[in-house]
Amino acid sequence: MGKIIKKFVKDSVVGVASILAKTRFGRFAIEQLLNSARNTHQIVRHGQVELAFVVPNSLNLFRANTFSSKEPETLEWIDQIPSGSVLWDIGANVGLYSCYAAKARACKVFAFEPSVFNLELLARNIKLNKLVEKVVIIPLPLTSSLQISTLNMTSTDWGGALSTFGEDYADDGKEMNRVFQFSTVGMSMDQAVRILDLPLPSHIKMDVDGIEHLILSGGEAVLKQVVELVIEVNEDFLVQAENVKKYCEKAGLVFKEKRHSEMFENNPRFGNTYNQIWYRP
Repeated sequence: MGKIIKKFVKDSVVGVASILAKTRFGRFAIEQLLNSARNTHQIVRHGQVELAFVVPNSLNLFRANTFSSKEPETLEWIDQIPSGSVLWDIGANVGLYSCYAAKARACKVFAFEPSVFNLELLARNIKLNKLVEKVVIIPLPLTSSLQISTLNMTSTDWGGALSTFGEDYADDGKEMNRVFQFSTVGMSMDQAVRILDLPLPSHIKMDVDGIEHLILSGGEAVLKQVVELVIEVNEDFLVQAENVKKYCEKAGLVFKEKRHSEMFENNPRFGNTYNQIWYRP
């Protein structure tokens, strides 16, 4: 019943918007609504840190409201990063963890996010929290090697996730439901250092919904000097899970633990997806 009601509301709004768009006043009204949505923000407090995040839709409001509970293990991991460290946030989305690391631990953050729909909010969140000098946006996907391919997306919503570069599978290894795609340039972690002259990270946070192992395969030099890595792994996707383990161990990293929030326990879709933490002894 809920889905039916949501579809009815969505179809109704789309219908009204299409009518308004035919008139000058209607277009002006739509523009004002969009501008208002893009500038609506929510204050988030975690420990002693206060942040503000843009919430133009229900998805981003959910992200803000569950900031402390959705991935508490990620926040705890960030809290122990030495102040001033270089952090690569690979799959930064709209920048919740990039902003937190920059503000809580004074990290220099390099936020990798290729989604054209998320980049606007990522930039707005960085500016809103006065972190322009601390967080650098890299609007390119990482993968195994330098290549031109497609970013395949399951959503065009602000704050949407479950996208992948150069592959047609989702985070569980199964065929993804593509609703949007565009061609772009991807590169490996090692090439990002050589070509873009990025500083080597001491810490990496990686959440790219299924191609984590491909990114690790192109980062041998980077991984050999990483102190700690937190990486999302779906244990039902065996190719991903086995190769993440292989590349981390090859780099001399040791598995510490895997965790996820209580909200994912017994979840049929994400119940076997964990944030794994690897460290250099």
